[in-house]
Amino acid sequence: MIQHPATARRTSAPAAVFDWLDEAAELRARAGLTRTLRARPAQDPVLDLASNDYLGLTHHPEVTRAAAEAALRWGAGATGSRLVTGTTELHAELEVELADFYGVEAALVFSSGYAANLAALTALTDPDTLIVSDAYNHASLIDGCRLSRADVHRAPHADPDAAAAVLAERHQPRALLVSDTVFSVDGNAAPLTGLAAAARAHGAALLVDDAHGLGVLGAGGRGALTAAGLAGEPDVVATATLSKSLGSQGGVVLGPRRVIRHLVETARTFIFDTGLAPAAVGAALAALRLLRAEPARAERAREVALTLAARLTDAGLRASEPDAAVVSVRAPGPEQAVAWAAACRAAGLAVGCFRPPSVPDGYSRLRLTARADLTDDQIDLAVRTLSVTAPLG
Repeated sequence: MIQHPATARRTSAPAAVFDWLDEAAELRARAGLTRTLRARPAQDPVLDLASNDYLGLTHHPEVTRAAAEAALRWGAGATGSRLVTGTTELHAELEVELADFYGVEAALVFSSGYAANLAALTALTDPDTLIVSDAYNHASLIDGCRLSRADVHRAPHADPDAAAAVLAERHQPRALLVSDTVFSVDGNAAPLTGLAAAARAHGAALLVDDAHGLGVLGAGGRGALTAAGLAGEPDVVATATLSKSLGSQGGVVLGPRRVIRHLVETARTFIFDTGLAPAAVGAALAALRLLRAEPARAERAREVALTLAARLTDAGLRASEPDAAVVSVRAPGPEQAVAWAAACRAAGLAVGCFRPPSVPDGYSRLRLTARADLTDDQIDLAVRTLSVTAPLG
C-alpha cells in the first residue's frame, strides 16, 4: 500500500512536528540574526549604555526603597485583574500623579508598555477605522495595528504630508494617526505638530507612543506632547512606559477622561491581565516624584546624548543626531554589529545591538542610551571603546 505524502507527514514521529524550527534557526544563523539570552549579575562591572534607564533612577535608593515598602504593604503581586482585585490605592495614586505631570485629564496603568499600546490600538479602533501608522513605529504599535481589525496604511517615515494625503482619501468614518514620538532605533523625534495638524485637518485622532520622550523631552521631562504644545488636547492620546525614565516596570495610557473610561470597559489587555505588581507601582511613583523634584535630570540626559553623538562623529563613526536620549551608530552588517557589541562588552562597555527585523530600514546598529547620571570620564570611556573596537567597512 502506497501512503499519501500528506498522510505520511501526519503520522511521522512526534518529535518531527518541530523539525521546521531547526530549519528556521539555521536560516537565522546564516543571516547573522541569532539571538540569545544572557543573565547579568546584580552588580555588573561593565558601563551600561544598553538599558533604557535614562535618568539613572533604577537603583536610586528612594526608588528601590519605595518598591520594597510597596511589596511589604500590598504583597508581591496585584493578585488579579485591575477590575477584580488588582487595583490598589497605590495604583490610583500613581495614575492621578501621572496624569497631572503629563498634563492630561486621566491616566490608566498597564502591566507593560506593550500591553498599553495593544489596548489603545484595539479599543480605539474597529473595522470602520483607518489607521495611518508610521513605517518605523515600534513593534508593539505594529502588533496593535494587526490586532485592531481596522484598515491599516503604512505611511512613509516622519512625513505629515504623506499621512495627510492618505487621510484625505479615506472612506472610513473614523481615523487614527499613529506614531512614536521618539523612534527607538536612531532617537529621532517625530514631527508632532505637523502630524497633529494633518490629523485635525482630516478629522482623525492622534495616538503617540511617548516611551522614549517621557522623562527626557519637554519642560522637566513632561514628555514630547508638552514639548510640542499638544499636552491635554482633546483629540490626542499618548502611551508610555514606566520602565525607561521612571526606572520601574509597566505602561500607561494618558489622555481625555472619556478615552480612559472606554479603555477600562473595553481594552482586553486591561480587563483580562493581572494588574501591575505593587512594587513596580511604588517604584514608578517614587521615580516620578524624584523627577518633579529634580527636573534637571531630563536636560542632563539630552546633553549627554548630544555630547556622545558629536564625539562619536568626530571619531569617524556614523552616529545619529539625537533628539532625545538615544544615540545609534551604524554597523556594516548584522554579523559585524554582533561582533562589535561583543567586543565592547569584553572591553567593559554594554551597548544595544539592533538588527533586522528590529530596524525597519535594514541597517544594523549599535544603540547607546545617554543616561543623566553618566560622568565625563564614563563618556570618555564609551567613545574610546566604541572607536577602538569598531569593525572595518
